[in-house]
Amino acid sequence: MADEKDSGSDSIRQRPWDLVVETVLLELVGLAFLGIATLVAWLFGWLPDPTLGMLTTSMLGLWPAVELYRAGPPRRLAVVAAVLALATVTVLVAAVANWALPASADSDVGILIGYVVALPVAAAVFAWFINRANVA
Repeated sequence: MADEKDSGSDSIRQRPWDLVVETVLLELVGLAFLGIATLVAWLFGWLPDPTLGMLTTSMLGLWPAVELYRAGPPRRLAVVAAVLALATVTVLVAAVANWALPASADSDVGILIGYVVALPVAAAVFAWFINRANVA
C-alpha cells in the first residue's frame, strides 16, 4: 500500500487504485474462503446461503476502506457517496446478472455478483472523495 504524506497537513493520502486493488485481493481471499467452506459443507449435505458470501467478502473487502477512514478525520460525504455507489452498482449488476442468468435469479446469485463487483467501485469512490477533501 502506497501511503503519502500531504504537504502542509498531517492527513494521509492514498491513491484510489491502491485501495481498489487491495479490496479486490481481499474479496478474492473471502471468496476462496467461501469456496472452501462450501466444499466442506457440501460433504455434509449443506450448501451455504448466498448471503454468507456477501458477509464473507464484505468483512474482508472493506478492511482497507475502514483503515483509510480511521486514518484521517471522518468525511461524511465520502461515506454517503460510497454507500450510494455500492447500492447503485449492486442493483445494476444484479439486474444484468438476473437477465443473463434467469435460472439463478431465485437463488440470489445476481445480488451476490452485484455486491462483489460493487465493493471495489465503492472503495474507489470513497478514496477519491477522501483524497479530494485532503487536497482542498
